[in-house]
Amino acid sequence: MSEMSVSKLAYYLALIGGILLILFGLLSLIGFDRLSYLRFSFYAFSYDGIVALICGIIAIIGAKSANTLVWAIVLIIVGIIGGGLGGLLVVIGGLIGLITVLTKKT
Repeated sequence: MSEMSVSKLAYYLALIGGILLILFGLLSLIGFDRLSYLRFSFYAFSYDGIVALICGIIAIIGAKSANTLVWAIVLIIVGIIGGGLGGLLVVIGGLIGLITVLTKKT
């Protein structure tokens, strides 16, 4: 696998993870309860939704720069804070970007 395709893999994983974080954050804000899959709770305003939205926006912005050292570390931290499936994809994308940066030939 060439370096270009590995950085594209990190980009796509971080981008998909950021989109999922935004989607799950919006679902949490409108009151979708994670514990009961088909029930909507209108009184369940959650700060988790706001955190997931912010982390998703940061992940989408940083996905293009996943092959730089600073953004790879930022993506890993954002993925850990965001949590869930989207956060896991962002962490994996950040780790792949970090590996790409550290193994780049000078």
